[in-house]
Amino acid sequence: MDFSIKAFDTKNTLAAAKSGCIAVAVFENKKLSQAAKALDQGGEITAALKSGDISGKPGSTLLLRGLAGAEAARVLLVGLGSDETVSEKSFSSGVNATLKAFASIGAADAIIALPMTDVKERDAGWAVRSIVIAAHESVFRTDIQKSKKDPAPTGVKKITLAVPAASTDLKTALLQAEAIANGMDLTKELGNLSANVCTPSHLANTARKLAKQFRFDVEVLERKQLEALKMCSFLSVANGSDEPPKFIVLKHMGGKAKDAPVVLVGKGITFDTGGISLKPGAAMDEMKYDMCGAASVLGTFRAIGEMGLKLNVIGVIATCENMPSGRATKPGDIVTSMNGLTIEVLNTDAEGRLILCDALTYAERFNPAAVVDIATLTGACIVALGNHNSGLFTRSDAAHEQLAKELLDAGKQASDTAWRLPVEEAYNEQLKSNFADLANIGTPGGASVTAACFLENFTRKYTWAHLDIAGTAWKSGGAKGATGRPVPLLSTFLINRA
Repeated sequence: MDFSIKAFDTKNTLAAAKSGCIAVAVFENKKLSQAAKALDQGGEITAALKSGDISGKPGSTLLLRGLAGAEAARVLLVGLGSDETVSEKSFSSGVNATLKAFASIGAADAIIALPMTDVKERDAGWAVRSIVIAAHESVFRTDIQKSKKDPAPTGVKKITLAVPAASTDLKTALLQAEAIANGMDLTKELGNLSANVCTPSHLANTARKLAKQFRFDVEVLERKQLEALKMCSFLSVANGSDEPPKFIVLKHMGGKAKDAPVVLVGKGITFDTGGISLKPGAAMDEMKYDMCGAASVLGTFRAIGEMGLKLNVIGVIATCENMPSGRATKPGDIVTSMNGLTIEVLNTDAEGRLILCDALTYAERFNPAAVVDIATLTGACIVALGNHNSGLFTRSDAAHEQLAKELLDAGKQASDTAWRLPVEEAYNEQLKSNFADLANIGTPGGASVTAACFLENFTRKYTWAHLDIAGTAWKSGGAKGATGRPVPLLSTFLINRA
């Protein structure tokens, strides 16, 4: 789908715009948006509202044809609620309804003239981004591996966003929105692929393709190199599988040469059986999504590469399968991490932290400005926060408070929210082992917190935050599929830093 921004004013009017369809807003109190007024020269829109043909409720629509004085073939009335200053939720409902209507009409192009500057506590840039991301979502396909593809999307292919003035900021917002949406598409595609296709090698090849397309530096470390680095914790997870582990390093050096980079660390378990601590069979197919942290790093790199972001960003992805076999790590085994700490593996299904701890130690070599790890780490985070917020964990000193604020603000700005949970020394008591420096699981209670506290032990040489995306990276049930989160949060965080 192609997007553009165009200003409509007294000289270049909506009424004179030749288009397959123009979407304008109406309200429950029978009022019209400014764009609707501009097209109501014959009074048809006012009559439709008064007659009750459209209620004005958020998401309600009515398609009109042949309006007097309007050059457009069709005008779509879109309800945005009871107040001309609409809520974010009402605006999103209106956008989704608009896109659904566009998919069923015989027009190749359309104009969205919803009131982008009238959303409570939001600016026009947010409205542009929300429209573009929603449009990508509306046409996203999950039939890559089907022998018979779903019918190709019909309807509108080219959308113009009508604004009062086409500023440089709005054009930048559009470019960023398209880049973020493309990054989300990549993240969703990787997450939805079956685990026999989306292997660690597939993730490594995807990184290489991105590096070639956007001129990133890329390095993929193999088992012998990981052994030389003494990443025994990471390898303890990989040992049960015939699929070779990969350790991927991507570099986007868009900032000044001496600027410290932001490092994104992604968990890439391409399938998680639980290992010897085998998971129940029900819904185990969803463990193909246990690489969504890695996928979100790749999606974010696709976004910042397309933007040409002027910031130094390094992506680190540890990826392998967690399988049961005669070579697999057993409960009670003790492994030594890259930084020398020994870990008693009490549960092989708490494997994400075992690969991340070595990746976080590896990140030290970049002297980072900040490190953010992203992982589908704990079911406990879903219990705590459901599917609405990602869990955010970090320390509480000044530098970490600032990093937490940046991430939380970026999440709100991008409508990809996170909620902060504690990282406190008291929780380390639950990780004590009689036989090793740490246990890989804690005593009962606060499991998402103890997982974060485990990781914190490997991050004390830099400023760090952990995002637990177990509840936000994918949906179950009839809408099963990867969501592309938290690519919007991460991309916005990096944009703000740049």
